[in-house]
Amino acid sequence: MSLSFLAESAEIELPPWKVLVVDDEKDIHTITKMALKRFTLDGRGLAFLHAYSAEEGRQVLSREQDVALIFLDVVMETDDAGLNLAKWIREELKNQLIRIVLRTGQPGQAPEEQVIVEYDINDYKEKTELNRKKLFTTVFSALRSYRDLIKIEEARSYQESYRQGLERVIDSTSEVWEKRTLQQFFSGLLQQVVSLLRMNQAGLLLQIKGVGAIYSENDYQIIAQINADDTIDDETYFYLNKAIKQKKSIFEDDVLVGYFPSQSDKVSLLFLKGVTKLNELDKKLLEVFSANVSLAFDNLLLNREIVETQEDLIYRLGDVVESRSHEAGDHIRRMSEVSYFIAQKLGLSDEECDLLKQAAPMHDIGKIATPDKVLLKPGKLNDAEMKVMKEHPTTGHNILSGSHRPILQAAAIISEQHHEKFDGSGYPKGLKAEKIHIFARIVAVADVFDALTHKRCYKNAWPIDKVIAVMKDGSGSHFDPKILTILMNNIDAALLINEEYSE
Repeated sequence: MSLSFLAESAEIELPPWKVLVVDDEKDIHTITKMALKRFTLDGRGLAFLHAYSAEEGRQVLSREQDVALIFLDVVMETDDAGLNLAKWIREELKNQLIRIVLRTGQPGQAPEEQVIVEYDINDYKEKTELNRKKLFTTVFSALRSYRDLIKIEEARSYQESYRQGLERVIDSTSEVWEKRTLQQFFSGLLQQVVSLLRMNQAGLLLQIKGVGAIYSENDYQIIAQINADDTIDDETYFYLNKAIKQKKSIFEDDVLVGYFPSQSDKVSLLFLKGVTKLNELDKKLLEVFSANVSLAFDNLLLNREIVETQEDLIYRLGDVVESRSHEAGDHIRRMSEVSYFIAQKLGLSDEECDLLKQAAPMHDIGKIATPDKVLLKPGKLNDAEMKVMKEHPTTGHNILSGSHRPILQAAAIISEQHHEKFDGSGYPKGLKAEKIHIFARIVAVADVFDALTHKRCYKNAWPIDKVIAVMKDGSGSHFDPKILTILMNNIDAALLINEEYSE
């Protein structure tokens, strides 16, 4: 979806062409101005600048950047003062655009052919031949050439700016496409638009208010913000609502609202206040960027749908096992959420945290092959029964292993190792410490925490003080001390997860 801006462009009145007269004879200045007072080209008249020596001419040209034409005398403070000024303009000032018309009353001092070749002069006139008609023709020709050169230069500059801008768009789009969650997507979107418009300097950034939101079913959900609250104020709501009603992006005053629809009923919206005036290049770059953003948003929503479907299937598969053992299905949700929380606190990457959360619900999948008489026994298991129970990690690993899918690979490891103990006394392989995968060590802590804090067929829920005491007693033997410490230091957060997924 391309950005369409509502700002109305008023007709701009162009400034006059600047003409510099450099001559030590005051009458020449007066005559030139009088002869050209009614001159216009493209609806633009002339604005005269005056210098009475080559040195004054340098001063004027140093401060005036857009002089179009210079009438330049040759002989002033020295016999070649004008020629030296022309050379200075081209070589030191590096101004190749200004049109230089050399006017001399002493043609012998500066032969025409030699001057034009050696000094990059555009025209050569003797003062005696410059009547009003010829002066008009000379100015018309010179200014038309200057105008065309400016257009070529602007086109070249625009192409270069556009090329550089497209590179920024590509870089920005790549950043947005790499975001895997809505929070990352909208935070990245805000950052990249600010960067794309070159407003990411510290001073400017403080002046910007930004909000990233999703619109769906007549409701707005704020996902990310810059210098803004996590609620939508009246001004933000007004502009977001306006974009929704008009189904396009808008730019008004110092506000930019990006409207990025998707194939679903959801619309991604970006609100920025404090945006400096956008030029045409900025708008074109935003159009390119916005098209890519809409695709990225669609891609993200599609991935979310796939992930959520995948998670639903995994939870339902876990529920089959839990229902067989007469345990509430919420166990696997609580356990996976606590595992995810611990992994974040432990400093695992976002990808690893997500993978653990998705794979953890399948930790007991091997119990699907455990006989009811063992799985559902309300009392303590005898040695033979315990031997059968201890087969479920290996069974789960056998069910899940062999897949190239990261989730199933992680689930296979967790299934096999979640009953291993930090001191090596666990099963089925007696792995010790770091030999146990970090995912399995985290799940071991989260699984036992949930088992102790909730009722099972063989026990009632324990009070939290007893749970803490027993789990601390298992630090370094059953549990990885570092992981257990994270849970103990955040026990309130874990209990909130229990409440959220209560039976």
